[in-house]
Amino acid sequence: MGKRKFKTESRRILDLMINSIYMNKEIFLRELISNASDAIDKYHYRSLTENLKQKDYYIKIAIDHKNRKLTITDNGIGMTETELHNNLGVIAKSGSKEFLDKLENSDNIDVIGQFGVGFYSSFMVADLVEVITKSPDSNSGYKWTSKGEDTYDIKEYDKKDIGTEIILHLRTDDDYDKYLQEYTVQNLITKYSDYIKYPIKMDITKVEKEETVIEEITVNSMTPLWKRERRRMKKDEINSFYKEQFNDFEDPFKMIHSRVEGKLTYESMLFIPNRVPMDLYSKSYEKGLQLYSKGVLIMDKCKDLVPEWMMFVRGVVDTADLDLNISRETLQKSRKIKEISVAVEKKFKNELAKMLKKDRDSYYEFWKLFGLNVKYGVYESYGMKKDLLKDLLIFSSLHNEYITLSEYVESMVKDQEFIYYATGNTLEQVKSIPQLDVVKEKGYEVLLLTDDIDEFMINILSEYEGKKFKSIMSSDLDLLSDDEKNELDTKTKTSKNLLSAIKKDLEGRVTDVRLSSRLKDSPVCIVSEGQVSIEMEKVIASMPGENKMKAEKILEINPNHEIFQALEEAYGNKKNVKEYSELMYAQAMLIEGMPLENPTAFSKTLSKIMVRSMK
Repeated sequence: MGKRKFKTESRRILDLMINSIYMNKEIFLRELISNASDAIDKYHYRSLTENLKQKDYYIKIAIDHKNRKLTITDNGIGMTETELHNNLGVIAKSGSKEFLDKLENSDNIDVIGQFGVGFYSSFMVADLVEVITKSPDSNSGYKWTSKGEDTYDIKEYDKKDIGTEIILHLRTDDDYDKYLQEYTVQNLITKYSDYIKYPIKMDITKVEKEETVIEEITVNSMTPLWKRERRRMKKDEINSFYKEQFNDFEDPFKMIHSRVEGKLTYESMLFIPNRVPMDLYSKSYEKGLQLYSKGVLIMDKCKDLVPEWMMFVRGVVDTADLDLNISRETLQKSRKIKEISVAVEKKFKNELAKMLKKDRDSYYEFWKLFGLNVKYGVYESYGMKKDLLKDLLIFSSLHNEYITLSEYVESMVKDQEFIYYATGNTLEQVKSIPQLDVVKEKGYEVLLLTDDIDEFMINILSEYEGKKFKSIMSSDLDLLSDDEKNELDTKTKTSKNLLSAIKKDLEGRVTDVRLSSRLKDSPVCIVSEGQVSIEMEKVIASMPGENKMKAEKILEINPNHEIFQALEEAYGNKKNVKEYSELMYAQAMLIEGMPLENPTAFSKTLSKIMVRSMK
């Protein structure tokens, strides 16, 4: 007993504890409550095998405003004088690790701490800490006192009950006043220690009928909802938990519960919100699930638990299989977290697949909310997850409100070689584009793509069940019979000089001008060849940066349209067709929703031709 010095290495660790290890001062209460829970666990375990009296276990938090004291009391195992020296005099040696080693394979107890440094977080908020404790292995109680500097003091103390009191004399700066407020302390318990399995009690001041009364309440819930079997969870409980835990005013769209035991052990509750968060696609949005270790909150948003495409998912994961850093605030690089993340993703994907198969209307609602995220999941990381997610994709099409890729392939007409798609800004616009003419005539189904990500995603997918994707706007769309090809070749040869003249008029804007094999009613259209499509050019143009990639554009003219016949006649009479070339190009660009390079010049040309036609 008496005054002793911390060991030199312990003094250095204590400095780190106070000034460096913990990023958030409020963590101290979580650590002390976790230690109290450990102590009760140890007492309970010994009471099962030794002649120790069973108790109604509790942890109590008391606030003394006048003397600026915060006290954490438990009726757990307590400490002997030797244990006080070993556990509080030598930092990073709390006894929990040794205790776990003794238990080996026993599953009667659940010990949270292994590092033995949590107690010293007290000195972040207190300039004096007192520990009053009594062990069943000692006839006397003891009082440990330290200012967190060079020394600590141990004296005998007349304590009758087995257990421990930790008294924090809070620092006098204004920053620490909040830890004397009942509301703040209650919130910290709810935030970090709500699921500690022993009741955490507090005396709360209330005013009733103009009289001030003190009422003892249990602050924590003790048993997390996710620990129950799914069939024992009521819908109202699930909805209330979600709204309180994640500050949402609407019930969740869906909840997915998992309990996994074996090599990988964890429990999870995943929620799909009923609306898209306002900042979901902004840089400020933080993805991640709440991570608990045996009921204690470790991280509010653990981003490593969910892939990017699941960023909208909210929820909790509770596992004992964690590699935490010394402060238990952040994770070390953990293989277990990666394994849990993979398992969570697979479970979530399977639930979506089940919804798509058995509850199509609900899946449509989900898709309207978060289908874009699934598409990004297919595209990101060079398509690493495309095989996992491709069967979750649904598309609007010419003949269906929504269709899956599997359904598309099953419905393909005989001898159809490709999965055809068309792109545009809206469904109405895509359905009206002239490039659809020949595809409609053939009776082919066409996927209608309107999101910026769509064509990039399709390029990553490349094919589905051996069927490659083909844009109806690509230059190599080949849907003609041999007779039709021969007829088109003949017309192309006959019109060679006219097409060359138009190409020269549009030099720098198109790479070629040709007769179209796809147009039936429309006079002209723009198609592309190469890696960048017209729709991709639009998307890239909207992105920041100076080096904009351009599509290689080809102007296609309908050889059976009266406008081409008028062109042939004009060219045959040696008239200049440049104005008509400009007008056809502008018309095709406008149909595609592309901006004109020179709207003023287009307006003048159009006015000229209108005036001429009226004379």
